[in-house]
Amino acid sequence: MQDTCLRDVHLRVIRMREMVLKLGISRSSVYEKINPKSMRYDATFPKPIKLGASAIGWVEKEVDLWIKGRAGH
Repeated sequence: MQDTCLRDVHLRVIRMREMVLKLGISRSSVYEKINPKSMRYDATFPKPIKLGASAIGWVEKEVDLWIKGRAGH
């Protein structure tokens, strides 16, 4: 039986390669933005989700909303 809450949700997860292309920044810049110990940490940056033992991704809609919010600055 399918959960009705999840049935209507269409989420796309993007991996690092697409994240870098979408944002126009390097992989290391993405990692710096998600690392609280980094001077370049950005608490507003979309949080990655764990996909496996060593794989992460981002919900594309969250990334798009973050970009849209930055465009207003």
